[in-house]
Amino acid sequence: MDPRFGRSSDGRDYNLSDPPVVVNHNHNFRGIQFDHPTTSSNSLIVSSNEDCDLSDAILGFISQILMEEEDLDDKSCMLYDLQAAEKSFYEVIGEKYPPSPSYDLQGLYSDPSLTSSSNTTGNSLIHSPDLPSDIYDNNQMMVNFNKGFEEASKLLPNPDFNSQILVGSRVRKTPNYLTDDYRSIKQPAIFQDTTLRSNEIDLILLCSMGQGDVALRLLRNDLRTQTTKHKHKDHLPKGRGKTRAKNLKKQVIDLTTLLVACAQAVAADDTRNATELLKQIRQHASPFGDGNQRLAHCFANGLEARLAGTGTQIYRGLVTKKTSAADYIRAYYLYIASSPFRKISNFASNRTIMNMAENATRIHIIDFGILYGFQWPTLLQRISQRKGGPPRLRLTGIEFPQPGFRPAETIEETGARLKEYANKFNVPFEYNPIAKRWENVSIEDLKIDEGEFLVVNCMYRSKNLLDETVGVKSARNVVLDLIKKISPNIFIHGILNGSYNAPFFLTRFKEALFHFSALFDMLETNVPRERPERRLLEGEVFGREALNVIACEGWERIERPETYKQWHVRNLRAGFVSVPLCGEIIKVAEEKVGLYHKDFMIDVDNDWLLQGWKGRIIYAISCWKPA
Repeated sequence: MDPRFGRSSDGRDYNLSDPPVVVNHNHNFRGIQFDHPTTSSNSLIVSSNEDCDLSDAILGFISQILMEEEDLDDKSCMLYDLQAAEKSFYEVIGEKYPPSPSYDLQGLYSDPSLTSSSNTTGNSLIHSPDLPSDIYDNNQMMVNFNKGFEEASKLLPNPDFNSQILVGSRVRKTPNYLTDDYRSIKQPAIFQDTTLRSNEIDLILLCSMGQGDVALRLLRNDLRTQTTKHKHKDHLPKGRGKTRAKNLKKQVIDLTTLLVACAQAVAADDTRNATELLKQIRQHASPFGDGNQRLAHCFANGLEARLAGTGTQIYRGLVTKKTSAADYIRAYYLYIASSPFRKISNFASNRTIMNMAENATRIHIIDFGILYGFQWPTLLQRISQRKGGPPRLRLTGIEFPQPGFRPAETIEETGARLKEYANKFNVPFEYNPIAKRWENVSIEDLKIDEGEFLVVNCMYRSKNLLDETVGVKSARNVVLDLIKKISPNIFIHGILNGSYNAPFFLTRFKEALFHFSALFDMLETNVPRERPERRLLEGEVFGREALNVIACEGWERIERPETYKQWHVRNLRAGFVSVPLCGEIIKVAEEKVGLYHKDFMIDVDNDWLLQGWKGRIIYAISCWKPA
C-alpha cells in the first residue's frame, strides 16, 4: 500500500471506525425556510400562534405527499389500467399506440459517487459494484424501483462469499425498542464501529504467511489476467474509415505538453490563455480513461484551483471528505497486490528489527506516523515464533492529532487492534499513544526505560514535516535532533523519493508531473481501469497530493518530499551514520519483487534500498545509528 495511504497530509487520519457520510451533490436544496421574508413597515405581523399553524400546515402537507408516494406501491396496477385505456382510444382513431419511453440506467450512474461503493456499511460484503448494462423499456416508476432495489440490495448478504473480503462491525448498545432491521438500516450513520479483528482482516494484515499469502497471490494473478485481457482489447482495431481516423487523432494528443503549457500560462498570470488550454485538456482528460487521461484530469483540477485561488479551500474539502472503511481496506489490499512497495518496506523493517534484537528480552519501538499500524501484526506473528519465547514488546505510536474532541481516537483504536493481535500470538504487549505534532514531542512523552532495545521507525511520513523554506527552525531538523537524543539502537527511515519541493511553481509542477506519471502508469499497467479501488487511489490519494503540490503555497503546501540523497546529507548532519542492510534481506526483497511486473525495480545505493517503476526511483529505505 502507498505509505501515504489512509491519512491526509496535514495529520488527519481516515479512521476505519468513521461512519461513511453520504452527500448528495445533485441539488442545492437547503431545507424549507420557515422564516418570513423581510417586508416593509406596513406589512402585517404574524403572531406566534399563526407561525405554529403555518408550520403545522406545511408539515401536514409534507406528510400527505409522503403518504401518497407510499400508496403508489399499492396502486401500481392503476398505471397499467391507464395504458390499456389509452391503447383502446388509439385503436378507435386508427393510430398506432406509441411505445413506452426508454430509460438509460447507465445515465443514472454517470456520477462517480454513485458508481463507487463508498456507501457500503460496516457489515456489508466488500465487492466491486456492477454497473447496469441493460436498457429497460419501461416507465419512470420502474426506473425508480430498480434504483431503489439496487440501493436496498447493498444491505443484503452476497452469496459469492469466498471471492470477497468481509469487513465486520460491532454495534454499540442501543435501546431495546429498536429492532434488528432498524439498527441495520441506521448503522451507517449512527451505530457503525470498526471490528478490531476478523478472519478477513487477518488475511489482509497477515498476508506474508499462510492463508493470507495464498489469498494475496490469487488476487495478484487475477489482476494480471484481467489487465492482459484489457490490453488485448485495446490493441484491436476500432471502427472503420472516419471513425478509426478520429480514434487515431485522439490518441496523438500530447496531454503532457498541454499541461506544461497551461502551467506556464498560470505562472505568468495569463488567465485567458490558461483557461483556453484548460478547456482543451478537459476535452481529452477523464477520471475513467487510460493512465494519461486520469493523470491529466487530476493535474487539470490542480491548475484550475490555482488559477481561481481556491486551492487551499478545495484541498481542505478533500481532506475532510469521508470514505467508508470498507473502501479503504479494499484499496489497501489492491495496492499491496499490484505493487511490491509496501510489502518490501514492511519486510525490510521488520526483519531488521528481528535480526538486531535477536537476544533482547524487551523491545521498545517508537513509530513516527503509525497510521493504522498495518506493519506491526506481521512482526507480532514473527516474534511469537522466536526460540525461547517472544520478548516483551512496547510500542509508542506517534501521530498528528485529529480534529474534534478525541484527538487521539485513531491511534487509540490502533493500539486496541494491535493488542488483539498480541493476545492472539501470546506476545506480552504494551502500547503508548501520543497525539502531538512531531516537533512538539518530548523525551518524557516517550517513557523510555533502561535496558530496552530501542527502535525508531519512520516510514514515508517525514515528507510532511515543514523545511527551512517556511521557517528558520525546520521541523525536520527538530525531529531528527529528538531521535539523536533518544539514542536508539537502530533508526529505520523510509522516504518518498521526490524532487517536487522547489519554491518555484513551474519547476515544481514539471517534477510533480514526472513523478505522478510513474504512479499512474504503474496502476494502468497492473490494475484494470474499471476497478473502483483504483479510482479511490488515483482520486483521493494521488490526486489530493497533486492538488496540494500545484495549488497551495507557503505553510499550506505540506507535500514536501526530498530525494534520498538529500535525506542522506540531512541525517549525517544530525549526527547519524548509515548501517548497511543485511545481504539476506536484500536477496529476499529481490525475490519478492520478481513476483510482480517486470518493470518494478529494486536496487541498493549508498546503504539505501531503492524501489521504483521503469527506472524512476519512488521509495527508499535505510538504517541509521547515532554516531
